[in-house]
Formats: sequence, C-alpha cells, structure tokens
Amino acid sequence: MTTAHDFTLKTIDGEDKPLSEYRGKTLLLVNVASRCGLTPQYSGLEELYRTMKERGLVVLGVPCNQFAGQEPGTAEEIKTFCSSTYDVTFPLFAKLDVNGPARDPLYAWLTEQDTKPDGAGDVLWNFAKFLIDGEGKVIARFSPKAAPTDESLVGAVEKSLGS
Repeated sequence: MTTAHDFTLKTIDGEDKPLSEYRGKTLLLVNVASRCGLTPQYSGLEELYRTMKERGLVVLGVPCNQFAGQEPGTAEEIKTFCSSTYDVTFPLFAKLDVNGPARDPLYAWLTEQDTKPDGAGDVLWNFAKFLIDGEGKVIARFSPKAAPTDESLVGAVEKSLGS
C-alpha cells in the first residue's frame, strides 16, 4: 500500500527529502503562496507548528504558483519572505505543481484519497491542507479557507497526536 512515506520532495534549498524521514510524526502538508488573500495563514500555521511540534506535528509548506500566479518568486525570495514576514520555522519545499499534467507524484496520490471534510479531487486553491498520520496515511483534508486555528483542523491534529 502506498503512503506519503513513499515519496520524496525537494527542500526549498534543493535537497532531496524522503518523507519517510517523518515516519512517526503527524504531517500537515499545505500548498502555500506569498501573494494570496490567504497568505496570512502562514501566521496560524507557524503558531500551530510551534505549539505542537514537541508532540510530533510537522507543518510542511509547499509553494505553488498554479493559482493566479500568486507564488512567482524564486526559492530564495520565498524563503526570505516567509522568514522575514511571518517568522516561519517549519520546513519549506521547492515550488511544485499540485494539479494538471505536471502534478507532482505526491499530489497525484494525495488528491486520489477520499478524505473528510474535503474529498478527493484537484486542489482548489492555495493553502489546501492534507493531514497525514505517523504511518503516512492521509487522515483528513481541509479546504484552503479552513484556518490553521479551525476547531475541526486542530481537533484532527490532536487526535492524530493521541491527545
């Protein structure tokens, strides 16, 4: 059976990062963008990460420029923006496609999963959130508009962390 741990992403610094290195951790994978109306969610994602990382949560930010060109920057520009504007310390990855013919294999797999509250299908916009348990299974998917502080999202993270 395929799990998220079977995939490798490039970090924002261009290094291969097997997601199997996160085995045993709960992952919140989010396609991010710097020039979107939802960009302030970076603050909530960082707060969630800082609050729960000791318990095993890792937020993974994956820049994507497929939605109205809202992530046009280079890797260095994205890193600088995230750290200087939102003090982001969670891992960031290289820009990739989440939909269409050049869709990254991880997102091809993620979007096939029938999850709640958002079901299977294409990513609708920036800041779509996939919650992955310690075994690499997708256990929830939240819409771009679901804030990182949303009760159902935080509850799903808590449940995955075993609290």
